Amino acid sequence: MAVKARRLGVKFRPHFKTHQSKLIGHWFREEGTKSITVSSVSMARYFIGDGWEDITIAFPLNLRESDEALELSTRADLNVLITMAEPLESFGQLMKGGHRPVGIFIKIDTGYNRTGLTLADNEKIESIINTCRKHSMLTFKGFLTHTGHTYNARGREEIDMISREAFLQLRSLKDKFDSGPGDLLLSVGDTPACSLLEDFGGMDEIRPGNFVFYDVMQTMIGSCGTSRIAVCLACPVVSKEPSRNEIVVYGGAVHLSKESVFHKGKTIFGLVCSLSDGGWSEPLDDCYVNALSQEHGVIKVSKEVFNIIKPGDLLGILPVHSCLTAQCMGNYLIDGNIVEPHM
Repeated sequence: MAVKARRLGVKFRPHFKTHQSKLIGHWFREEGTKSITVSSVSMARYFIGDGWEDITIAFPLNLRESDEALELSTRADLNVLITMAEPLESFGQLMKGGHRPVGIFIKIDTGYNRTGLTLADNEKIESIINTCRKHSMLTFKGFLTHTGHTYNARGREEIDMISREAFLQLRSLKDKFDSGPGDLLLSVGDTPACSLLEDFGGMDEIRPGNFVFYDVMQTMIGSCGTSRIAVCLACPVVSKEPSRNEIVVYGGAVHLSKESVFHKGKTIFGLVCSLSDGGWSEPLDDCYVNALSQEHGVIKVSKEVFNIIKPGDLLGILPVHSCLTAQCMGNYLIDGNIVEPHM
């Protein structure tokens, strides 16, 4: 992804919410990454502690964390997201000497319908820009969107259509509100688009996150094949139910979350692999996580697999949503070693 960003002339600001690991962050540094995205003030603190100094907190400004965010702005260059002028005014009034200027991105809703302003919100956008101008320690950086509705797409054509519409909206905002030398930034970030597109239509930076591991959902979307999924949950077999060809593992909703996808006519919570010292296999035929409770995972398997597996064995589960599984588990086993628990 870093090579692609350089080739296409866009800034690479990967989202670290997927892995949340200092060690994995070092792998990005080895590829020349200097700027990152996080999803919370606490995550920003964690990575600032490992020497990262250019961070966008891609979550609407939370006034209850203003003091902590301002403290972090003495140690790193921070960008925050704004959807309303009122919290920005309160935040600006708190800034004092010793802080670095904080960059302000206006969050734009380009169709995901979660947070953000729209093309029709001219007065609100102007109010935010004017608030930035009132406070010398606030710098209006540009417009940012997350085209999360690409996660509902299937295939390159749909992803391209959603992305092109988002790019068009952001460019029109830049044309309307960039009164300076054209230096307002346009920032986009979603793994499906960043994986498949070869043209980012005038955008300045990309912020994909999930691509570092990928997951079953991304294979359904078309972002990758199963061989590109780079994280797997190892689950001990605790029971077998012969009448239903089901295997029960210690690996439930608290480990995988309850994210699901519709796969081959069924709602599934993960695909099943065999494990080896060197990693894991491609998904086993006719084997999938059928149900989850808090600690239990119920796996439907073929009769052949059922006859081979015994209690105490480990099965691998490719998660539907790797970001949530990584968050739930809290650490990684890499090359036989447990990596430090992430934040």
